[in-house]
Amino acid sequence: MATPLESTGFKPPASRGFDRKRRTLALAELVAIAGLALSTIVVATVVSVGIARANVAGDVVGHEGSVFGVALVLGLLFLAMGGLTVFSLPSHKPKKQ
Repeated sequence: MATPLESTGFKPPASRGFDRKRRTLALAELVAIAGLALSTIVVATVVSVGIARANVAGDVVGHEGSVFGVALVLGLLFLAMGGLTVFSLPSHKPKKQ
């Protein structure tokens, strides 16, 4: 018959320390996060350079400047509304144990 556990859930037992396997896993997660952050920066740079070389905004403004202006103002308005919504959310405070 198995001995009952002192604590159940997601936390490891108190007698079990932070062993080598968990350190390796934490390092792998850190490397993965750094790689994702770096690749996001690279992609944003490549897309920005591609947009700058395509000169799409110049062609649109040359033919339909008023539509482009309205779209730009609406985009900035939606961006501001989203920012205000985020700032108006109640702050989340962790529960005390």
